Amino acid sequence: MKALCFAALTVAMVAFAGNVKAEEKNSKNIVGVWILTKAGGNLPAESTVEFTKDGKLVVVVKADKEIKLEGTYKLEKDKLTVKVKLGDDTKEETMTVKKLTDEVLETEDKDKKIDTFKKKK
Repeated sequence: MKALCFAALTVAMVAFAGNVKAEEKNSKNIVGVWILTKAGGNLPAESTVEFTKDGKLVVVVKADKEIKLEGTYKLEKDKLTVKVKLGDDTKEETMTVKKLTDEVLETEDKDKKIDTFKKKK
């Protein structure tokens, strides 16, 4: 019985360590400038999003005029929460990260719209 409990505890610890490593990798992968290549939501294609390692965010919207927005982000597991200042207001949105590699970021918003980004080199 003790051996079975020890085995279950070991499996749980390995799984937890794997999740921590995956979260650390995601935190490192997301840092950088991302170019929107396929727009599913409201952000126009070719807009950029920069994620910094200290949790800050800079969005450059490519519309008739370039619009620069600043804010913060938090990545926990597969949930990306961004807060962006719009004048005196702050808008918050949580998205699901569908894919995050060194080169591709795919997010899905609450309306199931998917945005695909490519990391700028």
